[in-house]
Amino acid sequence: MLPNYSKEDIMKMDMGLAGKTALITGGAAGSGNITAEYFLKQGASVVLADLNPEVDRIAESMGKDRAKGIAGNICDGAYRKRVVEEGAAAFGQIDILVNCAGIVALESAEILSEEYWSRTIDINLSASFFMAQVVGKYMIDNKINGSIVNIASQAGVVGLDKHVAYCAAKGGIIAMTKVLAMEWGKYGIRVNAVAPTVVLTALGHKAWDGPVGDAFKKEIPAERFAEPEEIASVIAFLCSRGAARITGHNLLIDGGYTIK
Repeated sequence: MLPNYSKEDIMKMDMGLAGKTALITGGAAGSGNITAEYFLKQGASVVLADLNPEVDRIAESMGKDRAKGIAGNICDGAYRKRVVEEGAAAFGQIDILVNCAGIVALESAEILSEEYWSRTIDINLSASFFMAQVVGKYMIDNKINGSIVNIASQAGVVGLDKHVAYCAAKGGIIAMTKVLAMEWGKYGIRVNAVAPTVVLTALGHKAWDGPVGDAFKKEIPAERFAEPEEIASVIAFLCSRGAARITGHNLLIDGGYTIK
């Protein structure tokens, strides 16, 4: 089933984010990059945090005045602090954090190595928490009514074959989101999560184009995977004034997959 709107239609939706600054991890490619483009079209500035050493050039190509790339490893505490400090110095303050960086290690539970388990948890869950912690402290200290959106997954809600580490990490993201929302609501900080199905980024196409993906889509009531622009628009909505009363929520963007 195809959507009855275009990607251009989605990108034109006005979320009222002009003048805001969004820090986006994993912003050099995939959903993180499309989300950055969406925020730029909304009139926001973006700080892209990514391991890719070309992230500064990528940001410059997106918008010289309102995009800044800072290369480094989000698992490194000193880097996380530097990203917030340099981003705030460049654009005045950080209003939004989108925790988008992540990896997937697909392997049967009985043979999954300790190395891949630890790496998946470290990048997807631990680094997301500690990035939120740095940004949360910054928002509290500067009395910023900010918004944090963590990228979870339908894999954090239901079990998926050969996704044990990924499911554990994304389930942790959802639980973490609820606690942060509970603790930081008194400071005017809203914390939410989005839980997509397969997203058709370049990597999504590589992994799911073909018979396996076709079979998976038959299990989704909407009969298709998600376009990255559809994820970006929901993230932007959760950061908008229209979502002012939404916090601690995990919003499934799965075409109905998890309603079964």
